[in-house]
Amino acid sequence: MFKDVRVRFAPSPTGYLHIGGARTALFNYLFARRYNGKFILRIEDTDRGRSTDEYIEAILDGLRWLGLSWDDGPYRQTERSELYNQHVRQLLDAGMAYYCYCSSEELEEKRKLALSTGRPPRYDGTCRNIKHPEGFIKPTVRFKMPLRGETLVNDLIKGRVVFDNSTLDDFIIMRSDDTPTYNFVVVVDDLEMGITHIIRGDDHLNNTPKQIHIYEAFGKRPPLFAHLPMILGADKGRLSKRHGATSVQSYRDMGYLPQALLNYLVRLGWSSGDQEVFSIRELTEKFSLDNVGKSSAVFNPEKLLWLNAEYIKSASPDELIPLVEPFVSAQGVDCSALDPVWFSAAIKTLQERCRTLSELANSLRYYIAQDVEIDEKAAKKFINEASRVYLLAVRDALEQLQDFRAAEIERMFVEMMSRFEVQLGKIAQPVRVAITGNTVSPGIFEVIELVGKERSVKRLDKAIALIE
Repeated sequence: MFKDVRVRFAPSPTGYLHIGGARTALFNYLFARRYNGKFILRIEDTDRGRSTDEYIEAILDGLRWLGLSWDDGPYRQTERSELYNQHVRQLLDAGMAYYCYCSSEELEEKRKLALSTGRPPRYDGTCRNIKHPEGFIKPTVRFKMPLRGETLVNDLIKGRVVFDNSTLDDFIIMRSDDTPTYNFVVVVDDLEMGITHIIRGDDHLNNTPKQIHIYEAFGKRPPLFAHLPMILGADKGRLSKRHGATSVQSYRDMGYLPQALLNYLVRLGWSSGDQEVFSIRELTEKFSLDNVGKSSAVFNPEKLLWLNAEYIKSASPDELIPLVEPFVSAQGVDCSALDPVWFSAAIKTLQERCRTLSELANSLRYYIAQDVEIDEKAAKKFINEASRVYLLAVRDALEQLQDFRAAEIERMFVEMMSRFEVQLGKIAQPVRVAITGNTVSPGIFEVIELVGKERSVKRLDKAIALIE
């Protein structure tokens, strides 16, 4: 059992919240909630050329939409410069770091020479033992890595990982423009914030030995590390735009439910028996790093779409109203003018058929619109001289009907089937095309009730006129 757990999600604001980043945030969030710990949000915006306030707000917006509330933060690294400067000076004074006066041209020559002789392009330590400044170049600051031995990472997911120190060079912790580098600032931040567990993607694994030695240089024990397997596309390549949407906002805009996306993301690398669908409460009770797999997970858009459809099916219509309203409003509809009881009833007829909120909003059109466009193929097949008599009869019967409920509408159709000695489809399908504009809809009796008498009669009149 872990005590006093403190974890962090630390995105770089160089783009929108990526699916991979959202999963990392989710695993940190669940770990913190599982062990009654703290979930801290930190914005790593030291890359000033690519970081923007727009992306910061987009990341916060994405986390809020997913319901991943943080307990502390958001902190911004660009607001903590003096803290980093103090820690650089501390390492310089302790002899654990040194000034490097090699120019970028010299470093490039060293890199080319190393590659040409089959050696890894690592810094050769030219300035490691210089006591006094040389030349007029503004120096960088490098961290002194051990030259021999091994660095051991006891990863909570990957197990024992060993790095040969001879392959690790003295890396820069402060650039010549006085901006600190990633591997340095994350350690300082994690120390200052009391982080106990670092749960992140395994693309950061190679940074871990560098960071471990910085912790030790400050006389501190490193946090426990857990590196999550990568998310791959169907072709087993790293998930990217060629595999489809990759940002959380894209799925929100396509009409996915946040609960469905969270449920899908947690199953990318974590499992609990054969269970597929989880509530957040269940996840916080069951989540454990012990059940995170070591292999990369493959992102399957069809599986996510299926899961989203399951969430829409199982939701109450009243729950779906505020979720679908933005998509309906985007069609120019004033949702505040819709009766909530009617709106809920309309959604109930459609939610079994729709996989996304966008699909649900599109399907609601023929309930809400004053008129519908009749599909050309459907009209050719069903709105013709053969169906004219049925359309006229239904139109007149609906106009005379006093109790305009589905049960009474059904009774009227049954009487008409007996009168014309035909099956329901002969009458219902032309009426469906006339009222909805297409050949597929929920039960025609419920549809007519929800469309209402006035609009149903008008649409039947339009179809009859089309025949004439």
